[in-house]
Amino acid sequence: MIITLTPNPSLDRTISLDGVLARGEVQRAVASHVEPGGKGVNICRALEASGVESLAILPGNALDPVLIALTEAGIPHLGMPIGASIRSNVAITEPDGTTTKVNVPGPVLTPAQQTELIELVLDRADGAGWVVLAGSLPPGAPVDFYADIIRKLRARYGAAAPKVAVDSSGAPFAAAVGAGPDLIKPNGEELAELTGIPDPEALEGNPAMVATASARLVAGGVGAVLATLGAQGAVLTTKDGSWLAQTPPMVAVSTVGAGDSSLAGFLLSDLSGGNAPDSLRQAAAHGAAAASLPGSTVPALNQTKPSDVTVTQLTHPKEDVQ
Repeated sequence: MIITLTPNPSLDRTISLDGVLARGEVQRAVASHVEPGGKGVNICRALEASGVESLAILPGNALDPVLIALTEAGIPHLGMPIGASIRSNVAITEPDGTTTKVNVPGPVLTPAQQTELIELVLDRADGAGWVVLAGSLPPGAPVDFYADIIRKLRARYGAAAPKVAVDSSGAPFAAAVGAGPDLIKPNGEELAELTGIPDPEALEGNPAMVATASARLVAGGVGAVLATLGAQGAVLTTKDGSWLAQTPPMVAVSTVGAGDSSLAGFLLSDLSGGNAPDSLRQAAAHGAAAASLPGSTVPALNQTKPSDVTVTQLTHPKEDVQ
């Protein structure tokens, strides 16, 4: 069982254009897709598509369009009524896969609602293999919201606590990293921010540098770093080493949710007993499959091609961190 928490979910509309986005002009869309969204929700959608038991926890009223969509899609979920509508986000994709996203803040959660949401996660985490804390925080939530959940999970369950994965950004991500989660999934820009690299572009095309930066986080208490780098692949770093996964060249249809699918693929493999390189391979395969699908559509396991993924071992992190 994998539990996900999406504290700031959304109804995601993806609009596909037949040409380059023309700022300030009127354009006609060739397609439009609407899906319940938010990182944790997307991860559960991908896991359920592959037959993996999961539960999406999120704030939202029972009759909110996002929760209705989850029910219609058969995605197990637990909503916490908040008396407000879940936000709607828009992504615009161009034929070459370039994606422009417009995300709105979302409803404010009061301190009491924040506490209730955390308690839902703590109560349902009993016996779970993983708890995934994913996405941005809603207005009103403290920076250490995710870090607090990690500490409380371990305080309540001790050695039986589920493993914790975090995929966020900015100050909440940095605070969560300080609590020592078992896995984090940054992209290149987020990895640079977490490790103090002033120019994120320095990581482009430089997997050894990505491994070195990731190894600093592992040395600081993070269990593993799964750095997703778009068309350049993904790098996994643990205390035992670093690996680069690369997929064959492809033309992306939509990159919306590809990173979430990558994390779902990694967790799916880990739950089935896959080792680090195997889990990285499945993560890359899931991400590539998601990028080949329209909108925020997530792939099932049988739509992925892990055999097409090349995994190469990189320099051992201990040799990089001095």
